[in-house]
Amino acid sequence: MTPAVALFRSLGDPARLAIVSRLAEGEARVVDLTRLLGLAQSTVSKHLACLRDCRLVDSRTEGRQSWYSLSRSELIDLLRSAERLLAGTGDAVALCPVHGEPAQAEPA
Repeated sequence: MTPAVALFRSLGDPARLAIVSRLAEGEARVVDLTRLLGLAQSTVSKHLACLRDCRLVDSRTEGRQSWYSLSRSELIDLLRSAERLLAGTGDAVALCPVHGEPAQAEPA
């Protein structure tokens, strides 16, 4: 289970998951991702390095720019499967008392 745990941990950060989701649409540069996420360039670069270390993301250099892309098309399939699973569970995952988001208080 250790590789599977590492895979899901690498995707468990909201910023990294947003990067992967964006790269599922096609290549992007760090500047594109910083604009999308509203994060500092150094933060986006660290997330890309993590994804690259996990061999989930590749890069290519064109002039002075690096373009990032998903290295495995199976990752898109995994995300689609996760979306279908979440659609089937409704709010159960989000409301999980161990791993979900804390419940929001109802406005008075």
